[in-house]
Amino acid sequence: MMTVDRVQSPLRVVLTDINTEVVEAWRAAFADTPGIEIRKGSILDEDVDAWVNPTNSRGRMDGGVDAVIKRHLGAGIQLRVQRAIRDRFAGSLPVGSAVCVPSGAINPKFLISTPTMEKSSQNVRETLNVALACAAAFQAIHRQNNDTPGSIESVALVGMGARTGRVPARVCANLMWTGYTLFNDYCFEDYDDLRSTVIAQLDDIENAPDEGRVRIAPPKRPTSRR
Repeated sequence: MMTVDRVQSPLRVVLTDINTEVVEAWRAAFADTPGIEIRKGSILDEDVDAWVNPTNSRGRMDGGVDAVIKRHLGAGIQLRVQRAIRDRFAGSLPVGSAVCVPSGAINPKFLISTPTMEKSSQNVRETLNVALACAAAFQAIHRQNNDTPGSIESVALVGMGARTGRVPARVCANLMWTGYTLFNDYCFEDYDDLRSTVIAQLDDIENAPDEGRVRIAPPKRPTSRR
């Protein structure tokens, strides 16, 4: 039985990417969503408490944004991510879940790794993985703040799956908006509940969304059960 709670604490959210198409797609998808900062640029330039790293299920930081962040923070960050995956998920992080680890740096203080794919450089354009990954990243923030209140008050994200995952920019933006919208109202009891809810809310979408698809509607609000 699923238990969800409304989330009250504000969070500064920055969407940043070097891909102009992704940035423009975000501006359209998040046009009427308050509290979102959108700009073109590198995530490395963002002064926030946490960066979200779209990764693979094994936490191998060997390509795309993974590799950029690993070069910036040092090889130790991959070891911390993979240790967390091993300790909490038996070595394989399912799509729709995330780990949050100390970065070893002042900026950011934390790195949130959430898989958009199982293997490195996998094509995920015909999946809902981006929505699952985005929602999971925000759930990781809730968990961290539940453990240590106020530890993450700002976060930066890139276009998830839009590079190595080959997800079209407009689809990426729509799915990220859906993942964010779901997070914005609810904190889920666990990642299994999150995954089942995201899939249930989007089950009317074809498995292969195309670039011409209209913007995804907000998820229906699940009923809180105690």
